[in-house]
Amino acid sequence: MPDFAEHPRLFQGLPVAKADAPAPRGQPSYIADHRARLRERFVEGGPDAMPDYELLELLLFRIVPRRDVKPLARALIDRFGDLGGVLAAPREAIASVPGAGRSTALDLSITEAVTRRALRNRALARPVVSSWEALMDYCRATLARERTERFRILFLDAKNTLIADEEQAKGTIDHVPVYPREVVKRALELEAKALILVHNHPSGDPTPSDADRSITRQIAQACDVLGLILHDHVVIGRGREVSFRAEGFL
Repeated sequence: MPDFAEHPRLFQGLPVAKADAPAPRGQPSYIADHRARLRERFVEGGPDAMPDYELLELLLFRIVPRRDVKPLARALIDRFGDLGGVLAAPREAIASVPGAGRSTALDLSITEAVTRRALRNRALARPVVSSWEALMDYCRATLARERTERFRILFLDAKNTLIADEEQAKGTIDHVPVYPREVVKRALELEAKALILVHNHPSGDPTPSDADRSITRQIAQACDVLGLILHDHVVIGRGREVSFRAEGFL
């Protein structure tokens, strides 16, 4: 799931509320002043100058208009670790945090979905060769904070443009069942010419396991038989990923 702070360019061009905008009716002046100062800091310094809880505050301003949301922002960060963890958290877990509730949980979940969709659209727009980092941004946002292993396949056309991104299997905390025949069967159905395999390690350590290497070899062999190209297998962890191609495993 995406870190909102890591992708400010997705929101460039959107209107920014003026720091001296009038407070909503019924809002205490000290809250209005704090919100104005925080907005001004964002305008002047950008997101990199702000810690996660302050960026979360800015977002919560829109969701909870008449209450001091600083304690809630800190409570959410304490509970889920960082801004990305908050946005990726299950709605039920967010709603259970004192001061949040179901409405706030839903709005944060919508924010996460919008960010993920924007990343996906960026990745789909250009050939993979020229947009690898955009593709990895999307994969990190989609998989880095999942609590169980997920195995996704990125299907490419002859120009290495992404034509489909599908979840092939869901697993447990340390295993996901993958069947090479099903992988290549789906590639043929989509008339894909190349594949990129992506899965996550919920532990946060993206080091490929023996099972990861074995299933990658099997899929590579099946691709060779059918004239498909296996470009890479990327394992997503927390904060970094491992490319089979870059490590010499493919």
